[in-house]
Amino acid sequence: MKHLQIAVGIIRNAQQEIFITQRAADSHMAGFWEFPGGKIEQGETPELALKRELLEETGIVVQKATLLKVLEHTFADRIVTLTFYIVEAWDGEPFGREGQPMRWVRQSELLAEEFPPANAAIIELLTTLRP
Repeated sequence: MKHLQIAVGIIRNAQQEIFITQRAADSHMAGFWEFPGGKIEQGETPELALKRELLEETGIVVQKATLLKVLEHTFADRIVTLTFYIVEAWDGEPFGREGQPMRWVRQSELLAEEFPPANAAIIELLTTLRP
């Protein structure tokens, strides 16, 4: 079974809003909202992958990322290990650099959004965390 290692950025602004993007129609879990991020390349640390992926996907340069949690989720066809970081310091203004829909959502309202099942535990954690 395929095992993917993914670095994920929870980009949070001063108003306690979190930047989310929508998965492409031709991707695994199409149409769901997600936190930006991507696969960790061979020889790359999760934090380096996070910085590379957030620049590619959102156009921001990460200044500070704090490890929040590492979670593993098993799908029918793959195992995914997700390394989540809180990103609260960056240069630039995040946008859907790959043309994907995006928006800011209040941290307390994340449960109302449709995220992939692999994100359920982190969503639960974020909605109970105090900033």
